[in-house]
Amino acid sequence: MGSVTTGSIEKLPSRRVKRAATDMKKPLQLRPQDVVILLKLVASPSKDRRITDLAHEVAISPSEVSQGLERLLQARLLTGTKREPVRKNVYDFVVHGVPYVFPAVVGSVARGMYTAHSASPLSEKIVGSPNENYVWPSPDGAERGQGVAPLYKTVPKAAAKDKKLYELLALVDAVRLGRVRELKIASEELHRRIVEEPESADA
Repeated sequence: MGSVTTGSIEKLPSRRVKRAATDMKKPLQLRPQDVVILLKLVASPSKDRRITDLAHEVAISPSEVSQGLERLLQARLLTGTKREPVRKNVYDFVVHGVPYVFPAVVGSVARGMYTAHSASPLSEKIVGSPNENYVWPSPDGAERGQGVAPLYKTVPKAAAKDKKLYELLALVDAVRLGRVRELKIASEELHRRIVEEPESADA
């Protein structure tokens, strides 16, 4: 019997694997500012919004917004070029992912803007002690409470421009803080705003 040359056959798979590995995109790790961008798209949907407009609205640079949108797309939290939130995925992420990836950091008493259960809508559902108030520290804020580091440094500025965004960010903070009473109500309210209301509008 004649001999069979196997060298080329053996090398072919390795070349294909190498080429495939080169073509694959490296997974991008989500950053806290991406959550702010995502919640803005949930709060104020717009098919014609430019990246520069979105950047102005969330007080984040256009280049960082562009990179954030790419990360959100890879994470399957946005759909294609329309930049529309995949709302059920968004809900799962903010309730079951964000508290572990970006947990709340509570500091000393500060002046700032109310957040978590101290802000609307939870402040209208939960009566708490003044000593239990939470704020995003901000020199422009008028309230006092335990300081909670916002998801991103521009959160107070972005929230001041958009009530719906403010309320979503405050609800997410309640989830990040993880107190049982607030967690249940905040999760229900997030589901209503992120998933249920858009579905009712489309019906």
